[in-house]
Amino acid sequence: MKYLKLIAVILAVGIHSAHAGAPSPSGNAEAVKQIEQIVQSFQSAIINKDAKTLGALFLPKDNSWMTVLSDDSYAEIKQKHPNAHKANPGAYKQFVDFVGSSTKPIEEKFSNVRIDTNGSIASVYFDFVFLDDGAVNNRGSEAWHLVKTDDGWKISSMIYSVGR
Repeated sequence: MKYLKLIAVILAVGIHSAHAGAPSPSGNAEAVKQIEQIVQSFQSAIINKDAKTLGALFLPKDNSWMTVLSDDSYAEIKQKHPNAHKANPGAYKQFVDFVGSSTKPIEEKFSNVRIDTNGSIASVYFDFVFLDDGAVNNRGSEAWHLVKTDDGWKISSMIYSVGR
């Protein structure tokens, strides 16, 4: 049970805010602009602890979420929890709940943001630093897949690495 709580905390804290840089060249400038707005909404929702807005950015069903620990973080956790895994599936709802219930200031900063899209599907890749009460909690790289739905762009999957 302690292991599951640790993984939940890692999942919750492993996400990030957004300081979008210039996107990669893409064939659909309007779609890139819309996706940049999703990235900015993601960051703002974390800072404002707005679980409703954050949750609305994801597909509500058939969603994928995966955390991969850096070698150093994995070695550290493995010492305390021998059954720990390097790659851990999760759910965006855990992160949304964490953001909505956080009592401290939290923020995720993005850099080197790259967006590629054909107007129907997209990928976003960036480096991040997650701040908890102003201090770096973790850092890594993150990738999203997005799909354009009847309700606009939604995140369908997310993978990210977690290190210190």
